[in-house]
Amino acid sequence: MNRIEEKMQTVKESGKKAFITYMTAGLPDMEGCKKLIHANEKAGCDVLELGIPFSDPAADGPVIQNASYQSILKGTNLRKVFGLVEEVRKEGCEIPIVFMMYFNTVLHYGIPEFVEKCRKVGVDGLIIPDLPFEEQEQLTEVLARAEENPILIQLVAPVSKQRIPKILEHARGFVYCVSSMGVTGQSATFHKDVVAYLKEVKKYSKIPVMMGFGIRTAKDVEPMKEIIDGCIVGSHFIQLMEENNYDPEVAEEYCATFKRELNA
Repeated sequence: MNRIEEKMQTVKESGKKAFITYMTAGLPDMEGCKKLIHANEKAGCDVLELGIPFSDPAADGPVIQNASYQSILKGTNLRKVFGLVEEVRKEGCEIPIVFMMYFNTVLHYGIPEFVEKCRKVGVDGLIIPDLPFEEQEQLTEVLARAEENPILIQLVAPVSKQRIPKILEHARGFVYCVSSMGVTGQSATFHKDVVAYLKEVKKYSKIPVMMGFGIRTAKDVEPMKEIIDGCIVGSHFIQLMEENNYDPEVAEEYCATFKRELNA
């Protein structure tokens, strides 16, 4: 059981919903990014998704695309993000960290080398939206061999349908439910059958069901609150940071308020 699984179990035992945030690594700079990570943990976020900047983030909308581009312009790369995670771990940060990234970055680094580096610095999980379930074997074989391995978080979408049981059979950590068709940041415009779809996922999932894409406030997920085990906020959090000069106090206030309202 790694940090993600331990946290999800603790949240479940407390009877609360989990809250996960996404932020692009390297913004506003490496030092500022470290402060935001600590702010998320202090606010009570349960897991942090750290986006690895990529030149063609196909699953992401304009907000995260632009954040990725701005981070690349600042010189952010995978090697530096590994260093960032290593530093926050040495500073006592224990929040579970998941890399949200694209598979070409892993391939370029080398799959065995990448997994070992994740293990060494303290990366707990991976979300790779352009790696379909049917093409995961090369990575999952290496993950299975790693001691204290990071885990691969599975994504499902409203079109997954009959594939849901297969995708979730050996899933670990939590399942990431994409709430709409399209890219991230669509302002709570959820799929028209989102409730039925989430119920279907919940029926087959042995692990917490987390809902993401387009969520801004706890009120956005109110209709789904009794089905899901928590939710993920990405684009809105990045916009909030951009509008407030990446102020850690603003980040902490937003995250603490969201989690409190989610569990009201």
